[in-house]
Formats: sequence, structure tokens, C-alpha cells
Amino acid sequence: MLVLLVDDHPVFAEALGARLATEPDIEVLPVVSDGDGALGAIGRARPDVVLLDLVLGAASGLTVLDEIRARYPDTKVIMLTAVEDPDQTVAAVRRGAAAWLPKSVHADDLVRVLRGVVRGEAWMPPKLLAEVLQRLTQPADPERDPLSVLTDREREVLQCMVDGLSRAEIAARLYVSMNTARTHTQNILVKLHCHSVLEAVSLARRHGMH
Repeated sequence: MLVLLVDDHPVFAEALGARLATEPDIEVLPVVSDGDGALGAIGRARPDVVLLDLVLGAASGLTVLDEIRARYPDTKVIMLTAVEDPDQTVAAVRRGAAAWLPKSVHADDLVRVLRGVVRGEAWMPPKLLAEVLQRLTQPADPERDPLSVLTDREREVLQCMVDGLSRAEIAARLYVSMNTARTHTQNILVKLHCHSVLEAVSLARRHGMH
């Protein structure tokens, strides 16, 4: 099994990689710290599993997850993070993550999850499981939350708009083309029945985006 660690905390990642490399069936690639490095390493080495941090400096690991799933759908992705947030967990599962693990996980348990994921299994912390399953099966309610009609990626684009990013900056943050950023922006305006970016941003802020 070939494993790639994507984490911007090199001491943690390299120590974990050294531990995983002691397993006879696991080979660990050099650690990378950002999305571009991850996509490049995956393209060159085609690892079986990527251990991906949720937060990579100013970037979101969920954005990197989207790109991995789009470009390399056969590569399994495990989110390995210090964040315990059902919303983020749900977003990761919807984007195709095979597992969600806390960084406090024991190395032996991580090894078991790695082997299970390669066999096609999935895993998430038991204390998050019930809430995550409930959210995954709960239908959207546009009347209560108009933002619920947006996809996870569209929510990311909307958050960028709330943050005041230009279309070029949105494309750079999310690792997408200018045309893709434009398309997402237009889809957001249509779904939210807004006539301008300013109106969409105002609506987003009224419903909890900051």
C-alpha cells in the first residue's frame, strides 16, 4: 500500500510517516504541505491512500479533496485532522472522503483504518457517527435556510465572495479555472434569486456566513 501524507505540520507528519513505514505492507511517500504538492505527488506516484489534513495554511483540505476526487477517483482519501466538526465531516463525506480521523488517533488504529479503506471500507469517529448520518439523510429546507440549495462547492465560492475575494482570487484559492469560478458564481446568483454579488453576500451574512 502506497500512502501520501498531506499536512503543513512537518514534524507531526514526518513522525507519523516514519511510524507507518514500519508496517511491512505500507510504503510512505515524502510528505507534502499543500494542495499543489499533493496533486503533483499523486500524479507522479499514484498512491493508494492520501492522508489529508483539513487545514493547510490558508487553504481548505476540502478543496484539495475535491481536486483529488475529480482527477484521481481511484485514490482513497482519509481526512486526518484536529477538527471535530460534524458540518465539516458531512462535507468531507459528501465530497468522497473514505474516512475522518482525529490526529489524536493511535497509530495502530490508523493502520487498521488504512487497510480497511483500501478494502473499500469507510470510518468515522463513533461520537460523530449518529449526527453525521442524520445530517446526510436530512432533506434540505430552503425556506428555513435559503443557502441549503447550494452544493458544498458553491458554499465555498459564496464564502470566498463574503471574504471579498475577486473572481481571480476565488479561482486561485479553490484551485479552479476562472471559467469555473464564473460558472459557480452565476449558479449561486440563480439559486439564491439574487441579482448581484452584493445581494448574495448580504443574504449569506444574514444566514450565518462571516
